[in-house]
Parts: sequence; structure tokens; C-alpha cells
Amino acid sequence: MELRSAYNGQTSLTATIADVDRFVREVEPLLESQTASGVLESYHFRAGKTPSAYDLVLPLVLAGLVLLLAWGVMAGRANNANPLNSFGKARTILGVPDGKKVTFADVAGADEEKEELQEIVDFLRNPEKFTEIGARIPHGLLLVGPPGTGKTLLARAVAGEADVQFLSISGSDFVEMYVGVGASRVRDLFEQAKKIAPAIVFIDEIDAVGRKRGTGLGGGHDE
Repeated sequence: MELRSAYNGQTSLTATIADVDRFVREVEPLLESQTASGVLESYHFRAGKTPSAYDLVLPLVLAGLVLLLAWGVMAGRANNANPLNSFGKARTILGVPDGKKVTFADVAGADEEKEELQEIVDFLRNPEKFTEIGARIPHGLLLVGPPGTGKTLLARAVAGEADVQFLSISGSDFVEMYVGVGASRVRDLFEQAKKIAPAIVFIDEIDAVGRKRGTGLGGGHDE
């Protein structure tokens, strides 16, 4: 836009318009009136930049990536392969690593412990004998001892003697930074146990669940 007189040392004025079409529609009546009255001497319209192939292809590529990601999530959800779906699942181990049945004969020593655990075995084998007299099996047993003293082997032996399934999991798997994940894994653990009942659920290093809450990295807390 050419000015009749210099303004701040400039004889022309240039402006960048975001929406050119709208600007032209709204300013056209004003241009006609000011040109007719002699206020505006000349006005030059510079065409906008022509979109390049890159500008046209980039939105299509981004849309394709979004669709591909959505398809992958749906496919993973269909076959339970999505890692987000398994985040709240209990990472249990069914049976023993080598698949070999373990009995009390495989446990050296610990005679008193095996004698006490034999009552659990008898209850699992013949529950009617105990329920008839009003007895109930303990909800759980706590095996205490230093690492390497045979706690896990004893638990496997109880399952082997009673001929029931054995589910094992680490107590640290229940401790997560995100609220609700640990509780979800506990629920999933017992849901798995119900499906294969009767079964023994062995939680190794369960003391990790009952740790004192302390300030974690970044001011967070473990659940």
C-alpha cells in the first residue's frame, strides 16, 4: 500500500494477512469507497504461497500413522497382546520351573516344619473329614527364614503332596508407583487361582508389600 506522504520514513505499508479470502471480502467495499474519494491511490494484492507437495503429503502421513496406531491397539486388544492391557495382570508362574513334582522327600531336614505342613496336605486331600467336625483350613501360612533355607521348596512340596496346582509370584510385583496397579494384580492373582482350584498361592518376599512408606524419586511414593 503506497502512502501519499512518508510515515516514519516509509512511503509504503506491507501487512501479512492470516485469512486472505476473508480479508478481501471485508475490505473490498472500503477500498472502493476510499479509492473513489481519493484517500487511497493504489493497492497491490500479492498472491499467497502455493502449497508444496510436502505441505499436502505431511497431513496424510500423520493421519495414516494415527490410523495405524489405532489399528495396532485394537488388534492387540483382540488377542490380549497389548502390553497396556497386561500391565495390571499378575505375573504368576504356574507349577515348578522344571515341571518335576516336588514332595516332602525332596526336602532335606525341616522335620518339624514338614510335620506341621502335613496337616495342610491332609486337609487338601480329604477336606470332608475336617469340615464334618467344623474345622476350617487356615487362610494362609507364613514361612519365615533367611534366603536359601527352603521356604519355596517346602511350598512346592505341599502342592506336590496334596496333588494341587502351584502358583508363585514375587511380592515386589505388587509394589508399583502407579495407584491401583498393585491391587489389580492381587485381584487377578486370586482370579487365576480360582480357575485352577484347588491350588496353592505362594507369594515370595511378601515383606516387600508391607514396607514403610517413604518418599521416592521426585516426591512420589510406592503403592
